[in-house]
Amino acid sequence: MGRTLTGFALGIILTLLVGVAVWLTIAYSGAYNVAATERHADTVRWTLDKTMHSSISSRAGAVALPEDFTEEQVAEGASAYAEYCAHCHGAPGQDPAEWSRGMRPEPPLLVEAASEWSAAEIHWIIDNGLKMTGMPAFGPHHEAEEIMALTAFVSALPGLTSEDYEGMTAGEGGHTHGQDRDGEDGASASASEAAETGNASAPAAEAVDPEDDDAAATSADD
Repeated sequence: MGRTLTGFALGIILTLLVGVAVWLTIAYSGAYNVAATERHADTVRWTLDKTMHSSISSRAGAVALPEDFTEEQVAEGASAYAEYCAHCHGAPGQDPAEWSRGMRPEPPLLVEAASEWSAAEIHWIIDNGLKMTGMPAFGPHHEAEEIMALTAFVSALPGLTSEDYEGMTAGEGGHTHGQDRDGEDGASASASEAAETGNASAPAAEAVDPEDDDAAATSADD
């Protein structure tokens, strides 16, 4: 029995030593290519992606959200998104900037990817950022109200059309606000619809919330 335990302990120690040796060899030899022009190996990509999702999920539970996002929050978030996020993450009817596709990992296209995250997780990503993705932390440099507005907009983003987005961001990129058939301002109408879309998926406060600058985030590979 004693020999068995001793052999088991030695096996564990030997395994750890081999692991440390491999780790140091990779770190000092330069064998792993860190160029953004080359994608991560599948095992590395899976490890990073899984770690990110698990980390965000375990921390987003502390995020406090309102039961409903208002149309004003969605509209405010749209303006902030157009300024800070669209060049990396794209927008309805708008591709991201070509240079952002050279990032590794590529910033996710949030028109689709935002649906993979809860509102609490999106808020956590925007507030805290994500290491080694290019997604910055907005928390230290932006007001809590603006972060909440971005959360409201990104949560609603998968249900928006290009017309919705253009209406809410008119003036941000040279567009003008239009009138709908009932004479209602286009931005207000779009924000109202987006708020309803976002509220349907946003978790209550008791419930609980990748790749360049901004996101939701992100997502992830944000």
